[in-house]
Formats: sequence, C-alpha cells, structure tokens
Amino acid sequence: MRSDPPAATAPPRTWSVEEANARIPALGELLDKLREWATRLSEVHAELRRLTAFWGTELDAADHADHHLKERLEAEWKNLSRRLDESIESLKSEGIEVKAIDTGLVDFYAIEGGEMVFLCWRRDEPSVGFYHTLTGGFRNRRPLPEPDGPAVPRAGLSS
Repeated sequence: MRSDPPAATAPPRTWSVEEANARIPALGELLDKLREWATRLSEVHAELRRLTAFWGTELDAADHADHHLKERLEAEWKNLSRRLDESIESLKSEGIEVKAIDTGLVDFYAIEGGEMVFLCWRRDEPSVGFYHTLTGGFRNRRPLPEPDGPAVPRAGLSS
C-alpha cells in the first residue's frame, strides 16, 4: 500500500506593525463575537451536564420530556464549536494566533532580524505595542521601540 508524503505546511503570513494595526478594528469585533460564542458554549455545556446529572440515561429516550431540549442543546453545541473552530482556523491561516479568547489576546507572526517573532496585542490596547519570541509568550513581551528610536523591531518587521 502506497502512502503519500505528508503535505508541507506553508509558512504563516507575516505582518508589519502597520498592517497589524490596520487589522485591529475588524479583529476586535471578531474577538467580541468569539467571546460571546465561547460564553454561550460554556452555558450550553453546563445545561447539558445538569440535565444528564438529573435524568441520567432516561434523557436519551425519545419520549422523554427533556429529550428535545437535549437534542437542541447538542445541536447548538456542535454549531458553536464549529463556528469557533472555523473562525480561529481562518485567523490562523492569516498568520494570526488567538492566544486567549476571554482577554482578546492575539499574536501576529512577524519577522525581526531574520527571526520569526510575534507582534502581541490584547483587546484593551489601542494598537500593537509589543512583541516577543515565538516561545517567549505574553510574560516575555517587550515594547516596540518608538518610530524615531533605535531600529529594533519596527523597522525590521515586515510582511
């Protein structure tokens, strides 16, 4: 039996600071929607757990009083999960990593000094003002230099 070699993954799109800042308004709106979906998903999950804990396997009987409610909640769960997954995957294909839906923390892939880094932005910030290494994370983010300051990442970050 012949197996095809695994498909090579394309490198992510990289962003300049200016491009990332231009993307922020629409991204902020999408992150608000993702947070709403995640909150509702949690509520649906809690309601399904409550129903199952109360009724047990009786809930699976087609003639049970809450069976249709369970089916509706399960369908909503699948729909919300699919929408969240698709939206996050779409952002990922743009070179944007969602790190935390609740705080609206995202990273944009960028190049600095020949090295791949993340431009780091959180929903409560007016613009992209930080970056960190791919392994550094939020705690290790550093401020971007002023445009007229030393040419550290701003001048080197490009798409």
